[in-house]
Amino acid sequence: MFKRRNYTWNDGKSLSLCDRTLIMGILNGTPDSFSDGGQFNIPETATAHVKQMIEDGADIIDLGVESTRPGSTPLTTDEEIERLSLLIEPVLKASTVPVSIDTYHAKTAEYAFSKGAHILNDVWGLHYDPDMAAVVAKYKVPVIIMHNSNDTNYGDIIEDMKAFFFCAIDKALKEGVTPQQIWLDPGIGFGKTEEQNIEVMQRLGELTAYEYPVLLAPSRKRFIGSMLGGLPPEDRDEGTVAACITGVFQGVDMVRVHNVKMHKRALAVADGLLRGE
Repeated sequence: MFKRRNYTWNDGKSLSLCDRTLIMGILNGTPDSFSDGGQFNIPETATAHVKQMIEDGADIIDLGVESTRPGSTPLTTDEEIERLSLLIEPVLKASTVPVSIDTYHAKTAEYAFSKGAHILNDVWGLHYDPDMAAVVAKYKVPVIIMHNSNDTNYGDIIEDMKAFFFCAIDKALKEGVTPQQIWLDPGIGFGKTEEQNIEVMQRLGELTAYEYPVLLAPSRKRFIGSMLGGLPPEDRDEGTVAACITGVFQGVDMVRVHNVKMHKRALAVADGLLRGE
């Protein structure tokens, strides 16, 4: 069920996808994120949070400086790089694990990789910036291709998602990206209604059946709040655990979460049960 991948970087950091679910800790270096905006957008608080998440069990730190919450104002590339320039070097220095960059702009990704970032997390799955796949190929980094859409009109949502992924994968391979670099993310909370998010969660096994590792990122999303009677984002961690374990039992390889400690403990049990240990 688990895909096998091993990655090493020139700075000595490494990552192995093996027989347990990996955890990506969220670092929102934004003033306006839906969950924790404004808490970690200066070096002092950002690096302290990085160290805490690693102590709690994070395998990757995911750094983003543009909010992708519904209704947020997109940044220009120059604005995004200006924000990122305050955090990227302190975060890389503080982190003992790989750091992924959450961006859909090739220029921002190029800047981050030139500073030493390790992974690309693209919320538009190589569909937004035509130069992004070439940047991934140039730096030979893993890329997380997330499904997204400007509307919610699908035929069969999983089949449409597969078509999106296959288009992005084809584009990446033609630019020289290798299959080993590619991960997939179903994009929970992006371009989907609450009902569609739930359907995707129920059908994750149709995506994990493919050769590519799958990242699941439901943390504190609105559909969880709705299922919990309208709870605000900061009170959705238990619901996030349930969503992540639903994914683990369908074969996802990594989860992206805010509360690393809670998920580290829960996933230790889930992985043990799944493997019969």
